Amino acid sequence: MPLTRFAELSAPAVAALPPDTVALLPVGSLEQHGPHLPVATDHLIAVAVAERAARLATAVDAGAGAGAGACDVTLLPPLTYTKSNEHAWSPGTLWLSATTLLAVLDDLGRSLAASGIRRLALLNAHGGNTALLGVALRELRVHHGLLTFLLPVSLPAPKDSGELGTGIHAGLTETSAMLHLHPELVDMSLARRHVPEHLAAYEHVGFGRPVAFGWTSDDLSPTGVVGDPTGATADLGRVLVADAAARTAAALRECARFRFDTHERPTGRG
Repeated sequence: MPLTRFAELSAPAVAALPPDTVALLPVGSLEQHGPHLPVATDHLIAVAVAERAARLATAVDAGAGAGAGACDVTLLPPLTYTKSNEHAWSPGTLWLSATTLLAVLDDLGRSLAASGIRRLALLNAHGGNTALLGVALRELRVHHGLLTFLLPVSLPAPKDSGELGTGIHAGLTETSAMLHLHPELVDMSLARRHVPEHLAAYEHVGFGRPVAFGWTSDDLSPTGVVGDPTGATADLGRVLVADAAARTAAALRECARFRFDTHERPTGRG
């Protein structure tokens, strides 16, 4: 299916978009990804998943089950510079402060609302953005009346990956995805395992555990790699990216039909 790219539309064509069109914003980063991956890894994965998901979501036969029919999606240009100060110690990391990123998102939301867009979905491929984007959802709702959604680019590692649940950065899954999408940018001769195994000794504190903790990537690894990229393959990357695109497409179809139906909505709000 052809993509509807917001940047390629004329102003009248933007105004004529169907009222429940979902504006999809890929959100990545420019940050160190160890010695074997490019700094644009999150950006490139976000764009690839967004493009594939938008095509799937707008296909008439996409998905299955109730409400799984095609929806309208317009793909926004990606937001590449984001909150990456956990990697600020490393050359190649270009990042925005939390205040700046929130202001940028607010300005974009205001502009989209003025263009007649009512639904904005943020497709995030960088974990360091997650908490801040969650805050942005409500701010955009309050300030501009948009219906807002945060979709993760999830690339789950196989249970036998050996990463102990800590393969969060430049490890098996991201490296596999890049071997599939942009193998020319990956140097596997430089891939090394750096898994913070000491975190397994903690019951409550850790990634995916009840107690979160503040960290920078050099707290966990001398190279910035947090995981084990050595077993990465393009075949695994192909499966991971296809699965992420399919799940994102299904989510987009729900975003397109989502409503607040518990009470009378204020005039002018979605």
